[in-house]
Amino acid sequence: MSIAEAGEPAPPAVRRRPKNRRAQLALAAAEMFCERGYHGVSLDEIATAVGISGPAIYRHFPNKYAMLVHATRELAEAVRAATGPPLDGDPEQRLGTLLGVLARLSVEHRRVVGLYQWEWRYLEPEHREEFMVELAALATRMAVPLRQSRPELTGRDAHALVRAALSVLGSLGTHRAAIARGRAEAVLRRVAAAVLRAEPATPLAPTTEHPEPEPVLGVTARREILLAESVKLFHRHGYHAVGVEDIGRAAGITASSVYRYFPGKADILAAAFYRASERVAESTATALTGAADDADALRRMTESYVELTFERSALVSVYLAENNNLPEVDRHELRKVQRLHVEEWVRLLGRLRPELPVPEARILVHAALNLVTDLSRMVRFDRRSGMDRHLNRLMMTVLRA
Repeated sequence: MSIAEAGEPAPPAVRRRPKNRRAQLALAAAEMFCERGYHGVSLDEIATAVGISGPAIYRHFPNKYAMLVHATRELAEAVRAATGPPLDGDPEQRLGTLLGVLARLSVEHRRVVGLYQWEWRYLEPEHREEFMVELAALATRMAVPLRQSRPELTGRDAHALVRAALSVLGSLGTHRAAIARGRAEAVLRRVAAAVLRAEPATPLAPTTEHPEPEPVLGVTARREILLAESVKLFHRHGYHAVGVEDIGRAAGITASSVYRYFPGKADILAAAFYRASERVAESTATALTGAADDADALRRMTESYVELTFERSALVSVYLAENNNLPEVDRHELRKVQRLHVEEWVRLLGRLRPELPVPEARILVHAALNLVTDLSRMVRFDRRSGMDRHLNRLMMTVLRA
């Protein structure tokens, strides 16, 4: 007779640590970083998400930064493994295969694509360089068959179009609009292919820190100067890396004087968001006023969005990247405003393309908007070179794909 049969309690089962605990932690951390921002997540919260205690994390990672490095490397490795070495055969087929693979990866890794969008900014120079090398290698793997299929393109042209296509593919991680996985893959692949067939810019020069015009309202007011300087600093260094002392110094006043105009740094960020929201609303209203028809309205909205994004690139960048750092009340209010702005585009696109399902229309709108904001960080806006017309065409290419 066994002990159990004799009524004695059975010995407790031995709990074994999952072999993939490190991978679980890295994935949970990546998802939370993308959802709430790197600085908005604690180690204890990551531990809770995978069902372990906070101290247990240190068996796998020495600190939160190590998790960020691991997560970005994991994403890069997934892309590298999926795209692989250059394929033999027809370049058009190779491009199609690459786009299909990347569209699938974008859908599968939707909750962590934000690592490519914003969170990599928190990497140290060594790891940031590693990330940029991976991104450049991916662009080259796509640019080679693109130039073979379109020999009229220069190397710069091909890489510029590839970067635009990658912005489209990565746009799925910038929003949570619902759409079936298979349909999302098909739409992303189709739109990215259309972008690669677009005409290139002449030329597409790499960006540098370009000056922006001073805010239109009250440029001499101290509050406006503080707001303008804060936006520049948040854009350049990230919200958490900027202190009130830095803001005061940039505005030519002491840190204590900053509090005469704003209760705290979070209130400055909120003011920047409301300012950006006002600019977007004004831009949209101006574009729609006097439009001859829906097609003219869409054309005017694309032109207006391109102009706003590049003329206020720092403000728009902060608007897109730092929303997780807003006070909760402001965050909910401004996200509602952002959704309403997107829906304005979706309704207009739906009237022009009634056959297009609404979920697909949202994907196209987000892809078009993300393409422009992405390129605003990569290229210099120059009307003399026709850059504005090129970006307008790219937006329309995405919306019509």
